[in-house]
Amino acid sequence: MTSDARFSDSTTPLTEWDAAESWPVVSSEDLHRDGWVISLRADRINRPGHEGEEPFRRLVLEHPGAAVVLALDEDERALVISQYRHPAERRFVELPAGLLDYPGEDALDVAVRELREEAAYEASEWTPLLATYSSPGISEEIHHFFVARGLTASDRDGFELDHEEAEMSLHWVPFEELLDAVLDGRATDSPLVQAVLAYAALKTRGRV
Repeated sequence: MTSDARFSDSTTPLTEWDAAESWPVVSSEDLHRDGWVISLRADRINRPGHEGEEPFRRLVLEHPGAAVVLALDEDERALVISQYRHPAERRFVELPAGLLDYPGEDALDVAVRELREEAAYEASEWTPLLATYSSPGISEEIHHFFVARGLTASDRDGFELDHEEAEMSLHWVPFEELLDAVLDGRATDSPLVQAVLAYAALKTRGRV
């Protein structure tokens, strides 16, 4: 294999991982906003230090973020949900999850709420797993992942399932079987895949 001179000296040593940064916004226009979960706006931005350049347009999908729960019982079985998702026209195996509906809402509080409302379970032990941006080129959405243990059945605290949720089903799956389904492409929901792979990696390092 021959080296390409165009790329041989194109990289610099990485000295910093992900970090907050904000580029100047010249103007912002709402393309869709109706009070539901998401909104879409168009920003025109400049590169820092290049204010004389023509601003360029970027679409931003506003999203409050979500909490995702990998609930495991004493036999290392995961509690999963089978649910239809219309945009993809597909039924997915997923983990209990829900939106951070209110500004400043704590992700762990949402995780606790969603496990109870969606799956009718409570957990006595909660461990943060990871947090990821779903698609930062277009959206500000963040997924906050938690591992829940010490599970006991509960009621749904008055929450009523409707629409797609009214047709979902709950299942217990051995974690290793769930991992196999992720690795061979039978389970493709992104939050589930991330949670399962992260948990499996941490297990090999003795950190969970």
